[in-house]
Amino acid sequence: MEKLYKKGLRLEYFTVGYNIVEAAVSLVFGAIANSIALVGFGLDSVVESLSGFVLIWRLRQHGKISPEEEERAEKKAMRLVALTFFILGLYVLFQSLKKLIGKEIPDPSLPGIIIAIVSMIVMPVLTWQKYQTGKQINSRALVADSKETLACAFLSVALLLGLGCNYLFGFWQADPIVGLIIVAFLFREGLESWKEPHEEDSKIE
Repeated sequence: MEKLYKKGLRLEYFTVGYNIVEAAVSLVFGAIANSIALVGFGLDSVVESLSGFVLIWRLRQHGKISPEEEERAEKKAMRLVALTFFILGLYVLFQSLKKLIGKEIPDPSLPGIIIAIVSMIVMPVLTWQKYQTGKQINSRALVADSKETLACAFLSVALLLGLGCNYLFGFWQADPIVGLIIVAFLFREGLESWKEPHEEDSKIE
């Protein structure tokens, strides 16, 4: 079991490191191209890094506190992960609507397309490893974090479609539309992560 907790920590350290790099690159090139889809993707990477820090804190508590305290830490981690989803979702929603209504046309971004392709390769593998490890150590927070990583994988596909349509066909509306798709993913996952600890409390009562 200790090996599994250490594996979970390694996965989260990798998540944080990878997403910090991905966020920096996405935000820089997103700002250059005025692409809300790419900026939103970069911010999602920031959020996933924050979620990773939460999980690192959570997993490092194992063996240092009582089972009751560990359960409370698990629920707190779930709610913190949920909050990161909601905060990011509100920002991307505002920016996507602003660009659609104001007709702020983004420039094509080849670096953004490359970022999306790399993420499409890395994120599914990381998702599976986190999910399996979370199930094995019975960590709902790690399983929830794996869903955030899965959302990032789906968003990579959406990002590739949005940037690709703009790059190849000049269909600039695809960029903010992809931003709205990102919002839907974020709110859904945030709601599920927030509800789960409450549902567990209801079952106990």
